[in-house]
Amino acid sequence: MYWEEDNSKHGKVVSDDIVDVMFGITCRVLPVDHAYLLSKAIRQELGWLDDEPRAGVHTIHVAASGNGWYRPDTPDQMLHPSRRTKLSLRIPKRRVDDVKSLIGKTLDIDGNSLTIKEMTQKTLSDITTVFSRYIVVESANDEMEFLKEIMGSLNEMGIKPKKMLCGKEGKLNLDDGVLVTRSLMIAELTFEESMLLQQQGLGSHRLMGCGIFLPHKDISEISETMG
Repeated sequence: MYWEEDNSKHGKVVSDDIVDVMFGITCRVLPVDHAYLLSKAIRQELGWLDDEPRAGVHTIHVAASGNGWYRPDTPDQMLHPSRRTKLSLRIPKRRVDDVKSLIGKTLDIDGNSLTIKEMTQKTLSDITTVFSRYIVVESANDEMEFLKEIMGSLNEMGIKPKKMLCGKEGKLNLDDGVLVTRSLMIAELTFEESMLLQQQGLGSHRLMGCGIFLPHKDISEISETMG
């Protein structure tokens, strides 16, 4: 953990150069470890994604609990998306019309059908505490090495974080190997730093949901986010 207090405010206007688009879906069940499979299916439909360095494909995330249901957390278990579960992509605004071609398509995710429905879009957040569920671990052997690695990458972007907290290691399977990842929360960024990080992302495999940052409103919810 790296933590330094600061309570500054911003009051700035959020750029809409990069936006999140959300699709309703019909899907009975998905593997917990679906990042590579989903990315592959989406990229087959949207051939231009590989040429957009700021584009990302969010993994599909269901609620941690509700009506007795708890989200599984091991790769060999299955997710059960609800009617409110969304498929989300982060893309340049100029590509919004291009992603509409996904509407009505049915993707095959390891033998499970995922049908894409109506689309909405939203701008990124002005919140200055952000987190990513998956950051690819390039070479670090432990938490402190990982945070040092991240600090170097952020400094290269001109970002000077005051508070960082990483979660436990996880793994995402590829066709030919495994990605080692950690979750990461960064708190009390400046408005400009938060915008840059949300727009640019951090690290590799953005089209597998890695390095995509989301707003985090309440620092007290760390255990839910970082688990």
